[in-house]
Amino acid sequence: MKPLNHSDEIISILREEIEQYDNRTRREETGSVLEIGDGIATVYGLDRAVYGELVEFETGVRGIVLNLTRESVGVVLLGSADGLHEGSQVKRTGRAADMPVGDAMLGRTVNALGEPIDGLGPIACTETRPIEHEASGVVTREPVNQPLQTGILAIDAMVPIGRGQRELIIGDRQTGKTSIAVDTILNQKGQNVICIYVAIGQKASTVAKLRGTLERHGALEYSIIVSATAADSAPQQYIAPYAGTAIGEYFMGQGRDVLIVYDDLSKHAVAYRTLSLLLRRSPGREAYPGDVFYLHSRLLERSCRLTKEYGGGSMTALPIIETLAGDVSAYIPTNVISITDGQIYLESDLFFAGQRPAVNVGLSVSRVGGAAQTKAVKKTAGTLRIDLARFRELEVFTQFSSDLDTDTRQALDHGKRLMEILKQPLYHPMMVWRQAVILYVATNGLLSDVPLGQVNQFVQDFADSLPEELTHEIQSTGALTGAVAEQLRGALDAYKKQVSASWQA
Repeated sequence: MKPLNHSDEIISILREEIEQYDNRTRREETGSVLEIGDGIATVYGLDRAVYGELVEFETGVRGIVLNLTRESVGVVLLGSADGLHEGSQVKRTGRAADMPVGDAMLGRTVNALGEPIDGLGPIACTETRPIEHEASGVVTREPVNQPLQTGILAIDAMVPIGRGQRELIIGDRQTGKTSIAVDTILNQKGQNVICIYVAIGQKASTVAKLRGTLERHGALEYSIIVSATAADSAPQQYIAPYAGTAIGEYFMGQGRDVLIVYDDLSKHAVAYRTLSLLLRRSPGREAYPGDVFYLHSRLLERSCRLTKEYGGGSMTALPIIETLAGDVSAYIPTNVISITDGQIYLESDLFFAGQRPAVNVGLSVSRVGGAAQTKAVKKTAGTLRIDLARFRELEVFTQFSSDLDTDTRQALDHGKRLMEILKQPLYHPMMVWRQAVILYVATNGLLSDVPLGQVNQFVQDFADSLPEELTHEIQSTGALTGAVAEQLRGALDAYKKQVSASWQA
């Protein structure tokens, strides 16, 4: 290289280098569409695009890079393909797909892109979070030891859920899965818990009805609905749960407690299968791609309870899975069961027999919630699961025999009364003190003289008749001491005398 003697030569060489750099950058950052269809675009020229990156088409529609090949990249569109064709320009944004987050989201219904769809105007959020984010490490996590009350007696007594847990709700369609999730959201009123409901593949009318329910019960003010309805594209259904989790992580990072419901991950897996087949990925079992397990594991692993050093917040996940004819051994159900910390199994036969919520005690389990269970409920529900299991066995056995001994008849009668107290109407979550009182009188055999058909109404009315000082003590301490138990027995005897005349009538 010859020495430069004149400033003009130096300037001309620098100008040439700058112009060439500008051209090279433009060529690397901008590509063109090779083919487009079914919400998928194959793009040439985005040599430095990375997986999960947000790109923008010339019409303003955005997309996410989900396929990387030697010659091109596969992009899923997050909007309409109208106006796009072969040769359309695509440019990189240099950032991952993200979601607006902030307190302004509370009480709102948004789509999978964070855009409001409730007609209440724009949402003033100044922060964003990437929808895909690495889960918190083991060092940052705290053991699950604080209860998250669902308000549903059958669940809080036998399948308790702790803050930071991931508890699967599984069962056939129309068995009350969403109802359990909604009751849990309603029960968080006054508990300082942010609730996020992610609707995946639901009808728009169903989401609107759920919003109305939350608003009617005063739960919308601490709730956020992220909706990707059946009318939305597969890419939006695919990113919806990740978008909802990004919102939850924002609040968790502030040290707040979050409850997130994914309704449901069966439809999420179907949407991902659709995308994968359109992207020409190799199909595996039931045509799902090979990474369908990672699809849900990386989502659910983001729910946890953080240590105080990292904010002390928590995110509790209630994923929902729909089974076909009660088959829990199908591909997606077994995948999610192996990821979560337990499952609440709803049985069709129980539901149609009038046992609602239709929780199957034998197949339902909570792997960590017992450590976070309220003392009063834990003490009074000690033998409940065993008694119900024995009742189910005896009930099957007695179908073949009518000659029963006294002990068997008593066990059956006790089991029937336990099943009655577990019946609970929709949108009527119970407070801890009420659960403890009902469990105490039921598990100790104090309802044996109450007519079976009146057991449920009797225990509810008895709980309502208790003095406020007594119920406040149980609620505030979370325990049911010996002195309180004696007061309950005395109050129960007095209440029985008061209402026994109506039983005779």
